[in-house]
Amino acid sequence: MKILFFDTKSYDKESFEKQALNYPGIEIEYLKTDLAPKTAPLAKGYDAVCAFVSSDVGTQTMEVLHQAGVKLILMRCAGFNNIDLEKAKEYGIKVMRVPGYSPEAVAEHAMTLALSVNRRIHKAYVKVRENDFSLGGLMGFNFYQKTAGIVGTGKIGAAMARICRGFGMKVIAYDVYENPSLKDFVTYVSLDELLAQSDLISLHCPLMDSTYHLINKDTIAKMKDGVILVNTSRGGLVKTNDLIDGIRARKFSGVGLDVYEEETKNVFEDRSDEILEHSTTARLLSFPNVMITSHQGFFTQEALEAISRTTLDNAVAFEKGETTGNEVEAQ
Repeated sequence: MKILFFDTKSYDKESFEKQALNYPGIEIEYLKTDLAPKTAPLAKGYDAVCAFVSSDVGTQTMEVLHQAGVKLILMRCAGFNNIDLEKAKEYGIKVMRVPGYSPEAVAEHAMTLALSVNRRIHKAYVKVRENDFSLGGLMGFNFYQKTAGIVGTGKIGAAMARICRGFGMKVIAYDVYENPSLKDFVTYVSLDELLAQSDLISLHCPLMDSTYHLINKDTIAKMKDGVILVNTSRGGLVKTNDLIDGIRARKFSGVGLDVYEEETKNVFEDRSDEILEHSTTARLLSFPNVMITSHQGFFTQEALEAISRTTLDNAVAFEKGETTGNEVEAQ
């Protein structure tokens, strides 16, 4: 099988090449350019393409991939809301993903963001570098005996719930499907109850029609004053303009974002020489109680190893005509 790998970073190539030694029947060509309608023709002659959550795998791209003879799209991520699954079904293109690689990696990053914005670690670091050892603007609050609200209790949300429990927090959760493995210490409540009771709210749900802009002016109004909000899931869960209004109204003690609505052009790219004149990102970064990271929640050695191994296993299963449970299909 010949796979064309899009949007290659050095760590991607290193991880996949190491795993590829165990898959002699697979040949991978690496491209730095991302998958989009203009670059999709490069896939002609390949059996499969490998893309990421930031890739454009919409209608136009799917049409070009079909014309190029591609039969398999390997997503090296869990998310698939950037894919036109209806077109994939129409053209007989199989889509496979990596549904779970290291839930703990993302959950640990979520707690890192929560702790950092709470204790203003980003501000403290800069102050001390300037020989300013004053404590003004650095006060936080104890997480111990506070309430953590987990929205979405799949593998990542469950890992976050266990971390919060380790901090001595009361853990409540909202999910359409309750996770039986958490019942010994998690209390499931309605979304309104979670918003009203939580000192820390961490989002761990997929982006669907029902969750799009889950965090908006109405749900923000129901939150406690001084709440900490963390999003390591999907940017579209939060309506950014409403979030900014909430920050300006001093609703939040802190906000930690690893994902956000405007992130597509920013993900994994160095834009340090650019002036982001009309950037929502720049507006968010202007607030002292906001910390943004660059979609790095998954970025651990263990997660990259799991992603590359599962992606290649998916390719082998496709060739053998086997199903793995990692297939994504239009409903």
